[in-house]
Amino acid sequence: MSKIIATLIAGLFATSVFAAQTPATTSADAKASKEMSKADAKETKAVVKADAKAEKKTAEAKADVAVAKADADKTKAKAHKKSTKEKVDAKADAATAAAK
Repeated sequence: MSKIIATLIAGLFATSVFAAQTPATTSADAKASKEMSKADAKETKAVVKADAKAEKKTAEAKADVAVAKADADKTKAKAHKKSTKEKVDAKADAATAAAK
């Protein structure tokens, strides 16, 4: 009977030692996991920030292209208007010369 009691006491002691060690490793794992999640969050934030900068530059470039196209269209319209006016004046001069 004393051997059974001794075995039970030894088993309880071993279980308590094992249980005492388990939370220590769990808190270490939790701390490491927390640090990893912080590092992942920082990395994600940096990637998002870089993507936002790239999108902003792309949008600015597209806006610059749109402005340049608008300016080119305006210049083209002015040139067309001027050449049309010159053609009309030339026809009027030709008509006047033909009438004389």
